[in-house]
Amino acid sequence: MYPEQSDAWPATQHDVVADALFDADDLDAEPESSRPWWWPSNFAEWFALGLTFLPAILYLPNSQPYRLPARIGAYGISVYAFALWWFDRGGRKATSHAAERWLTMIAALLAAMIMHPYTASVLAGVAHTVLYFAIFCPIYWVPAYVNSRRRLVRVLAVILVCNGLNSLVGVLQVYDPDRWMPRQLSAMYTGEAGRNALASVTYEGPNGRQIVRPPGLFDTPGAVCSAGTLASVLGLIFFLEPIPWWKRLLAFSMALFGMAAIYLSHVRASFVVTLGMMGFYVVLMTMQRRGARAVGFGALAAAILAGSFSLATLLGGQSIQERFVSLLADDPRTTYYEARGVQVENAFTDLIQKYPLGAGLARWGMAQYYFSSDAPSLPGGGEAMYAEVQPNAWILDGGWPLLILYTLALVSTVAFDLRLIRTLIDPTDRLLAAVVMATNFGTLFFVFTFVPFATTPGMQFWFLEGAMHGALAYRPRTE
Repeated sequence: MYPEQSDAWPATQHDVVADALFDADDLDAEPESSRPWWWPSNFAEWFALGLTFLPAILYLPNSQPYRLPARIGAYGISVYAFALWWFDRGGRKATSHAAERWLTMIAALLAAMIMHPYTASVLAGVAHTVLYFAIFCPIYWVPAYVNSRRRLVRVLAVILVCNGLNSLVGVLQVYDPDRWMPRQLSAMYTGEAGRNALASVTYEGPNGRQIVRPPGLFDTPGAVCSAGTLASVLGLIFFLEPIPWWKRLLAFSMALFGMAAIYLSHVRASFVVTLGMMGFYVVLMTMQRRGARAVGFGALAAAILAGSFSLATLLGGQSIQERFVSLLADDPRTTYYEARGVQVENAFTDLIQKYPLGAGLARWGMAQYYFSSDAPSLPGGGEAMYAEVQPNAWILDGGWPLLILYTLALVSTVAFDLRLIRTLIDPTDRLLAAVVMATNFGTLFFVFTFVPFATTPGMQFWFLEGAMHGALAYRPRTE
């Protein structure tokens, strides 16, 4: 346990969060810059912007022909950044993250899996392997760009602003769809089959109006829920900092819009994960004996949950209430099992028996869709396969070996983070580590409801891990 900590820093010590965001002196000495405080200061901040705004190209009219470049843009930049780091520094650094050994083994395993007899094609297998690598390689290169607390906070601020704006657009898409809804949705929602798919992501709003689940700055209905999760948690955390009132109000507004976007997207899993992230942050604050901050955050979270629910019900109608109240009306275990639990069960009772060493690469997902037009048949029949939860994806891509290695990578990451929080001497260091850990906590939960480590949320997870490692691994510690 930690010694008793005050929730207000001494008058002689600037708060690092306020300093990093609002152009004051930081506790970490850094060179003066002629750029305004709000302008991205290095590659990591530009990359964080790209995680939101590169896919947002698809929000623009007539952008569907550029869907592939827009979707793979952030992944390609991640690999490019790794190459720059590797050739500049030879892959050398003073200390390594605990997950790196497991991730290196995963890269080697996937490279070998390209030769699996049921890999869709060599090109598709290479694309699938590069996708995996692009998602986790930020753990290697990000520490070279985020090497101080100030830069870590600026990255968190960029992520908050990007996801807050994304959430606001999602809310506006329900308020005024004619103005804010993308002119074209993903190709999977066009044509006769697409119209049926679109009907499944549409619900009835006030006065019988049909509402498409808001995509936010993307072209897939309901996609805004991921941005809403991050905006909700980070917005409340930044609101608690001693910053000018209008900036605190802006952070609170982003949290409000983030939670409203989750309600309007009808994605109950994101709602539950957001509650988990908020609860975990309260636990971390309690462990650090920051009682006032824990209580304040909990009270703010309750206010956001209630206020955003009222806003979402006003815009989305009675169906919002029916959708989320059902979480309390039904047994949560039954609700989860019917939605995603049955697929997790299938992973360990069926898929792992059929494909103990994997079903080959590019049998599902983006690599299969874009790079494999004629997949070979698998035992049991069928060409394309589907994975809507992460364990299924790991089993299809690499069987038991990949499932075990990626689990070890995530477990070692959690252990590394907890040890970091426990051993850091400076209370501000511990506070920042808790912010990153609470933010990443949601991605771990999404493993059982989604495929985060095959998409952008997984890359953001490893990006934040690398940022925290670069900023705090060299700070004074008790061990």
